[in-house]
Amino acid sequence: MDRDPRCPFDPPAGLRGLPPMARLEFSDGHLGWLATTSEAARAVLSDPRFSARRELKHPAVRFTTPGAAGRPAPAGFFGAMDPPEHTRYRRLLTGQFTLRRMRLLEPRIERVAADHLDAMAAAGPPADLVSAYALPIPSVVICELLGVPYADHDFFQERSLRIVAPDGDVDGATADLAGYLGELVRRKRSAPEDDLISGLLGELPDEELVTVAMLLLVAGHETTANMLALGVFALLEAGRAYEEGPNGTDTVEELLRWLSIVHLGAPSRAALEDVVVAGTPVGKGETVALSLPMINRDPAVFGDPDVLDPGRAEARRHLSFGHGVHQCLGQQLARLELRLGLRALFGRLPGLRLAVPAAEIPLKQHAAVYGVASLPVTWSQDR
Repeated sequence: MDRDPRCPFDPPAGLRGLPPMARLEFSDGHLGWLATTSEAARAVLSDPRFSARRELKHPAVRFTTPGAAGRPAPAGFFGAMDPPEHTRYRRLLTGQFTLRRMRLLEPRIERVAADHLDAMAAAGPPADLVSAYALPIPSVVICELLGVPYADHDFFQERSLRIVAPDGDVDGATADLAGYLGELVRRKRSAPEDDLISGLLGELPDEELVTVAMLLLVAGHETTANMLALGVFALLEAGRAYEEGPNGTDTVEELLRWLSIVHLGAPSRAALEDVVVAGTPVGKGETVALSLPMINRDPAVFGDPDVLDPGRAEARRHLSFGHGVHQCLGQQLARLELRLGLRALFGRLPGLRLAVPAAEIPLKQHAAVYGVASLPVTWSQDR
């Protein structure tokens, strides 16, 4: 269900008007459900009678690794596990992503953003905001946090794109990244450093640590980079600049709600027993997918939900980071990178605007993460 190309910031037209729990035929023919309201989604994501285990779920879209459906997730892939296995990994990692620790990264994020803006300003307009700014910021930060050499960014960014692409060589890209990270882990066992991977050396065997590192590396830059670039596109198309409210997050939370870049298929859950959700009986073994674009524009939660309103008081009620025990581990880091990245960009480049008509911006149609493939921008050179 790709978005309507005539209006890239709106949910798929075919999803409008659906009930809270709508019947959905999955890509493998399974007849499951699609949750379209905030109430239904929260019920599914917070109920232990629904499982995140990959081998129990059916793929809502055709981007799953060939043969992965029906197989348990590899050791360390905690996003596709239930407690107590999931709990063990979360406890090891939660302390690394607290709000306090993320705030300690603020000066470094500001420096990375400033350096890339200086390079853009020196080269002069136009520039592709994706390659020049939106992708490097989260990539540099997650590399430094994990202890991955940023010099290898071309290698892991290309493999990450193949992993989230609907028709990419997922098996090959995953194997490449596993081999690369496996060698990195072995080097750190000989010479540990002050980073997250080194900090987990005594907690996890190599195989599990490689999987955890891969999950954090891919998720840590791919989603935030897409969100930053698409957020700038949305603001420029709406004729708005970045506005920072009293808590510093107003525009960021509204963009997270309004854009919903993870739009279908993730997260999803399988019913472990018969459950009633929003008045709808869900049978044991049935999979429930979530439509985040519909959930984050639920009129029962958000007034005028299709309007981009940076001052929206209820914006934080979005579910873009999930809900329940699987809520996004790196959400505070993503918020910080988005807030600082947008603030620096709009403050440094006066008159920032699209360099081509909006209709010419190449949009990603990935099943996993929505965004722009490139974002040509220009600006005034009067300072």
